[in-house]
Amino acid sequence: MEKDNIDNLFDNLQGTFDMKEPQEGHQDRFLEKLKVSQGIVSIQKKKNSWWRPLSIAASVAILLGVGFSVFNTSTSIDQQVAEISPEVSQTQFYFASLIDEQVKELENESTPETKKIIDDTMIQLAKLDTNYKTLEQDLLNGGNSKLILSAMITNFQTRIDLLQNVLDQVENIKNLKKYNDENYTI
Repeated sequence: MEKDNIDNLFDNLQGTFDMKEPQEGHQDRFLEKLKVSQGIVSIQKKKNSWWRPLSIAASVAILLGVGFSVFNTSTSIDQQVAEISPEVSQTQFYFASLIDEQVKELENESTPETKKIIDDTMIQLAKLDTNYKTLEQDLLNGGNSKLILSAMITNFQTRIDLLQNVLDQVENIKNLKKYNDENYTI
């Protein structure tokens, strides 16, 4: 019998139920009223609207400071080497310009027949350049300067000799191709 009364009650209230979402902050207001009714006093926290922008600005400032210190090295390796031995920087400039000229000449001579040998040469030059950078670092770290300077000059001479040998080989390949083309008849 009670079930019939409950069913009748719900049938009578059909369509009058509030199905909308509560307004924003409803839960906070409800909890505050609950605390007041239980005698608990809460202190309302002030929202610090300035805290978030301030923390973002501080983060940006820190990132800029770190970035500036990383990317702005006071002296480069070349400048440090020049301070240790001014002759090295002059020699390096001379050899580097000579090597650059020969590399450009070698790249201009590139053909399908010589591509492999030129690519191999570029790989060897990259290895020699890496070795040179290691020698520069050793010089900066206070190694035997005479021995290291000699090794640096030898490194440059090795690069120049390598380039000259490859240029000679490329010239021989061109001459051989030209000679074979002249003797070939249709």
